[in-house]
Amino acid sequence: MKKKKIAVILSGSGVYDGSEIHEATLSMYEIMKQGAEYEIFAPNIDQAHVINHLTGEVMNETRNVLIESARIARGAIKPLVEFRANQFDGLLLPGGFGAAKNLSSFAFDGENMTVNEALKQAVLDAVENDLCLGALCIAPVILAKILDEPTLTIGSDPGTIKAIESMGGEHEVTDHGEVIIDEKYKLVTTPCYMLDATIVQIGEGAAAVVKEMLALMNE
Repeated sequence: MKKKKIAVILSGSGVYDGSEIHEATLSMYEIMKQGAEYEIFAPNIDQAHVINHLTGEVMNETRNVLIESARIARGAIKPLVEFRANQFDGLLLPGGFGAAKNLSSFAFDGENMTVNEALKQAVLDAVENDLCLGALCIAPVILAKILDEPTLTIGSDPGTIKAIESMGGEHEVTDHGEVIIDEKYKLVTTPCYMLDATIVQIGEGAAAVVKEMLALMNE
């Protein structure tokens, strides 16, 4: 049987200005552990800014999202514009502030955010081709913006829930490792570091998302 294939979309390297590395890495680990395979993509754009992860301060430099994401991908990565939905069975978005700063402007604009055009097109193409969608941590807010009234979770943060509902999404409160499945969009979401979590709990969340995505693919 041919292995299922999931596109993993990164947003840089590092929680405060890019992809959350634990979420990204453990998602890739689970994809392979559960018998599927992945390919990694990121937009070829400048980051919104660069954060010193020791101090939390903004640094006076510019970094590229694709180049930074290549650190996590060990160089095996493609520009997001090269994503072709008909070559995949699923699309997964790890969290990290990069999702809210580089893939979208949610961190700056809230419910009035914009979404990177390449990502928006990739998600719409994925839906049109009946792919499964997965999103961790803050990344579900992007899908709340793109999709029409999806059901999803980011955990229990009141401000983010309000923004999701303002964009037309339906939010369900969850705890560690729990997932919400939207059957209409074949969408699976989990809160991960939107809650105060350990790396073990992040692994459990990633495992649950991948498990449910693969189950939806096999229906």
